[in-house]
Amino acid sequence: MENERIVRTYIYRGQQPTEDQIIEIERASSMPSVPDADAPELTLEQYAEMAAIARKRRSQKVKPVVALRISPETLEKAKATGKGYTGFLSRLLDNAINDPQIVSRSL
Repeated sequence: MENERIVRTYIYRGQQPTEDQIIEIERASSMPSVPDADAPELTLEQYAEMAAIARKRRSQKVKPVVALRISPETLEKAKATGKGYTGFLSRLLDNAINDPQIVSRSL
């Protein structure tokens, strides 16, 4: 273990790993994880607590479905932005509702 050294390499989106990097990743993935003082093995209670926290966070992120009438022109413009236009509309509405000038102009 004392002869091992940490090598940090970044692989960016769209970049393919080199053959050496693939070999290193495969070697690392086959190594066992060994709990130690810095990273002790988790108890079943800790797993349960983390699972409860994860469920709570996921439930807070769920967005309610709302039916909304918008003009055909607005819908066409939104669709023209491409795939994911409903997410775009959601973010646009979030930004607009937080801008007092837009809110007052739209009332």
